[in-house]
Formats: sequence, structure tokens, C-alpha cells
Amino acid sequence: MASKATSIKLLSISTPQMRAFHLTWMAFFICFFAWFACAPLMPVIKGEFGLTPAQIANINIAAVAVTILVRLIVGPLCDHFGPRKAYTGLLLLGSIPVIGVAFAQSYESFLFFRLAIGAAGASFVITQYHTSVMFAPKVVGTANAAAAGWGNAGGGVAQAAMPLLMSAMVMLGVTETLGWRAALVVPGVLMIVMAFVYYNFTQDCPQGNYKELRAAGVAIEGGKKGGWSSFKLAAANYRVWLLFITYGACFGIEIFIHNIAAIYYVDHFKLTLAQAGMAAGSFGLLALFARALGGWASDKFAAGGNLNNRVILLFVLMLGEGAGLLMFAHAGNAVLAIAAMLFFGLFTHMACGATYAVVPFIDKRALGGVAGIIGAGGNVGAVAAGFLMKGLGDTQQTLSILGVLVAISALCALAARFSSVTVQETAIATA
Repeated sequence: MASKATSIKLLSISTPQMRAFHLTWMAFFICFFAWFACAPLMPVIKGEFGLTPAQIANINIAAVAVTILVRLIVGPLCDHFGPRKAYTGLLLLGSIPVIGVAFAQSYESFLFFRLAIGAAGASFVITQYHTSVMFAPKVVGTANAAAAGWGNAGGGVAQAAMPLLMSAMVMLGVTETLGWRAALVVPGVLMIVMAFVYYNFTQDCPQGNYKELRAAGVAIEGGKKGGWSSFKLAAANYRVWLLFITYGACFGIEIFIHNIAAIYYVDHFKLTLAQAGMAAGSFGLLALFARALGGWASDKFAAGGNLNNRVILLFVLMLGEGAGLLMFAHAGNAVLAIAAMLFFGLFTHMACGATYAVVPFIDKRALGGVAGIIGAGGNVGAVAAGFLMKGLGDTQQTLSILGVLVAISALCALAARFSSVTVQETAIATA
């Protein structure tokens, strides 16, 4: 019977494990591209709809708010239906508001579609679930972080590509108003294509699909019970909630920066839309390697069998993130701001990877519930940051406070240390 992969062969798609690895990061990339496609166009959209700072804050909050609920739901759905069907459904349903936002005619309709697009952010949970059930403990941290990192890069690519795509539309002779709308249709179409590919070329786990395996009486590690049972098991584990907080402080900050970076560079440093898009995009593109680096480092630190080395690494990375965020907040010019953003961005992405290198070891009976709750923490962090900025009315001050809060939340990583019994059991399993 097929088993979890013990190595990552990047140039291969001959095994179910590697097909799932490559297709899940590609699906994640497209979902994140779609999720953040509006952000770099906000200076244009702001002018068209005459948006106030409070309305822009509401849009940024809406962009990440609904993802909290969808992430909580989609993890247990993976346990019940399997990641293949869960991802296919999310891609198809998510494409509707992505295309719909191009037809918005008012602030209210734009806000509604921006809220619904947030469902695409739940793709992260399915990606982490799928790689977790496909790869063995000694490489699962690297597999999770690499797939998530490459998928996350979709947000960075959107920052740089969407202004260029809109410009290309305008060069073809359409108005700027029609140009940004036409550009936003593209990611929605890509989601529909990816849904077809994912359904036809992946399977739920190394042994096959959950439905057929359950019918044959085969035990499934990741989805033993599924649904509500998975959620209850995960919710009863205090480590889940500690990592809920740490993930809010790293991934929450990541998506907050995605939403405000372009308009911050335009308003604060007077960059052009294209320049601001490239600057903001560089933060997201760090995900191409930095998140994978965090997972790889976590696997290496734990290679001696000490699972707690994973949480110690996470603690250090989050301290670095907090310090870098404070540097970014107080940068005096665009060059220093970009340098500081890349510095704290490196720690932010690595901390995200290191968090999900811990997730597979928390409770194997409820992998979907664990992945879903912790993933939702990222969006809670982003929503909280959005409300903080709305309340303060000052982006620079908001960034300063967030830097301090991130450093304090690093303590939650240390509090999530595992018992000596769990450490010993994991050491035996990875030997």
C-alpha cells in the first residue's frame, strides 16, 4: 500500500505525492493572486468611487474577514470529503465574486464582492492539509512551507502584475475604468481552469481518495472522523490556540501589508502606481523562498529528535519580525522603507513556514481542524490590524504598535512546547 513520501523530488510528477505538491501550490498561487488582485489597483478604484479613508479601511477588513469563517469550516471539510473535492469546490465558488467585483458600480457592491473574495484565502488550509497527509514527518515541514510559500507568492505577483495588466488593457484602447475591470476578470477565469485540473489530477492521500478508502474499510490518518468531530478535538487543544495567536502575528501581518503597502507607498512616499506595485510586490515575492526556508530550518532544527526545537525557532523568528516591523514604520524614505520591509518580510514568511511545520504534530486525529483553526488565526490577526488602523487613522502609528505586539506574541510560541513523552514519540517516528 502506498505510504507518505520521505523525500521531495521537485522535478517529478510521477507519484501522487508530488502531483499533489505541485498542483496544490499552483492552486494556492492562483487563489492568492485573485485574493490580492484588487489591492494594487486601489489608488485607481479609490478615485473612481470617491472612497474615504474609512471606506478603504472597511474594504481592507472585508478582504480578510470572511476568510476566518471559511478557514474554520474548510479544515474539517477536508477531513470529511478529502482535500481534492474541497479544493475543487473552493476554486469554483471563489471564482464567482472574483469575476463579480469587475462589475461593481458602487462602494457598497465593491465592498460586498471584496468580502466574498476573501473565501479564496481559505485555500491555504487545504494546501497545508494536502501536503501534511502526503509527506512523512522528517520532510513535512519543508513540504508544507514550500507549497505554502510558492502559493503565497501569488499575492506578491498580483501586486506587481495587476497594474501592468491594467496598463496593457489601456494601451489596447479601453478606458482606465474598463481597464481595471477587465484585468480583474483574469484571475477568476484562472480559478475555474485550476478547479478542473485539481479534480482530475490529484487524489486525497497516498492510498487514494477518502470516499473509496472508507468504503473499503481502510483507516485514514488525516480524516478519521471528519467534520464537527475534527473541529471539537482541535478546539480542545490549548496548543492550537497558542499557535492561533502566533499565526495571527505573522500571517496576519503578511496579508495586512499586502492590503496597505501599495497605497502606503503612494501616499507616504509619493511613488507612482507602478513603482508602488513593484515595491509592494517584492514583499510578497519573498514567499518564493522564505516560507520554505522557515519550514526547512524547522525540520533541520528538529532532526535530532527534539520537537521543541521547532517552537524555539518560531520564537526567535517572531522576535525578528517585530523588530523589522518597527524599522519599517520609522523609515525616513522609500529606499529605507523597502529595505526594512524586505528584512521584516523575511522573518514574517519564515515564521509562517515554521508555524505550519509544527501543525502536523499537534493532533493527528484532527489534522483538518487543527490546520483550519490556526489558519483562521492569521485572518483574525489581519482583521485586528485593520480595525487598529481604522481606529488610529494613521498607518505609521499602526505599524509601530503592531511591531510591539508581534514581539510580545512570540511568547506564545514558547508556551506551546511539547511534553517529554510527545517529544520521545516523535523522535521514534522520525528515526
